[in-house]
Amino acid sequence: MKKSLIQKGLLCFLTFVLMLGIIQKPAAAAASIDINANAVILVDAETGKILYEKNAETVLGIASMTKMMTEYLLLEAVKEGKVKWDQTFTISPELSQMSHDDSLSNVYLRVGSSYKVEDLYSAMAIESANAATLAIAEIVGGTEQNFVQLMNEKAEELGLGDFKFVNSTGLNNRDLAKHYPEGIVGGPEEENVMSARAVAKLAYRILKDFPEVLETSSIPEKTFAEGTEDRFVMDNWNWMLEGFRSMADEYPNYQQFTYEGLDGLKTGSTNFAGYCFTGTAMKDGQRYITVVMGTKSQTERFVETKKLLDFAFSSFKKEEIVPKNYQVKGNKTLPVAKGKEDSVKIYTKEALTSVVSVDQKDNFETVLKLDEKKLNKDGELTAPIKKGDKVGTLTIKAKDGEEAIFLSEDGQKSQTVDLVAAEDVEKANWFVLMMRGIGGFFGDLFGGVASAVKGWF
Repeated sequence: MKKSLIQKGLLCFLTFVLMLGIIQKPAAAAASIDINANAVILVDAETGKILYEKNAETVLGIASMTKMMTEYLLLEAVKEGKVKWDQTFTISPELSQMSHDDSLSNVYLRVGSSYKVEDLYSAMAIESANAATLAIAEIVGGTEQNFVQLMNEKAEELGLGDFKFVNSTGLNNRDLAKHYPEGIVGGPEEENVMSARAVAKLAYRILKDFPEVLETSSIPEKTFAEGTEDRFVMDNWNWMLEGFRSMADEYPNYQQFTYEGLDGLKTGSTNFAGYCFTGTAMKDGQRYITVVMGTKSQTERFVETKKLLDFAFSSFKKEEIVPKNYQVKGNKTLPVAKGKEDSVKIYTKEALTSVVSVDQKDNFETVLKLDEKKLNKDGELTAPIKKGDKVGTLTIKAKDGEEAIFLSEDGQKSQTVDLVAAEDVEKANWFVLMMRGIGGFFGDLFGGVASAVKGWF
């Protein structure tokens, strides 16, 4: 009998746990998608909110996705005036020799010829040209070794977390050493490595800091060295872009990979890394970043990215969780000391939005936090108060306790909005303050007398 009761109790408990899982499943909707890659991450490009990830903290080879860091450092140098787009660079014998290695992605660079920075950048971003990338590293860093140091320092500064850069291109050092032995950093068989989360953070930062990167990464085809015998038609390795012309002859089925709104960012492949792709696409004002690492074929990285983007655009939506001028129930006003009015209305300065699962819009509650430094010991603001003065913050969090994860602290701040005074409150003049004091004194006095008299009976 006792055993039967225990079994029934256990059955009820397991049923309850199962029901909890059913109830909570919408919040974990991302778990329903299966991406065939060694590591994957999906991120909201505006806030860096992580919407789905698999093995995202595992450190893996990144191949030519490395070039996003090279792009970042070049774009930064241009912005700071250290490098100009129209300045030229003269090609050394080593770089020219490497550019003619057809086993590597390249455009042909002639010994002693000079090329504009802008053209070398296009070759790197579109054709993933390795010799052109090394030229950029020398332009920005002076030498490949110095540039690699800049890469690691910038990665540290950006807080990427899991990374190691040994070259500017993403090649295995073995392939680099064949033509460019003086540029080797680290071991002879080393490659650049990062986690998917670190790659996503790099992509997030380059889109935030240098959105013009998309102007080049979105170009499907472009001719390098037009008008010369080294003329070369560059086909972007990103087959998800729309607008290819020459691709149709060599790869007649490439259009199955094109994706509306996709305009970047960078592919990569080596034997060590497998096939990788950092993508970004925007539809109806919403942009996502995807990272797929370690697929088994050139096309599979695009197939899996398409699945990830379809999932993103169908399952998530930017929603207004808290409107502008929102007043928290039970906290619509704050008491005011020494003011013409004894309270002031408070509300949110801006609307608070978040990218959420389509069925989770109502799964949020607000947390109010007042600025204690602006309150006196009685919890009052002190006049004068100006409309728009910040008095605290309002933060949203999931009712079910599931914590949103972001790539950076800045993203986390997107879950918080300022609470401000909704109106001016002028300071009361001395006479009003005196009369209030007198009224308060006699009020306290009569209150004390009444309490004493009441105590007699």
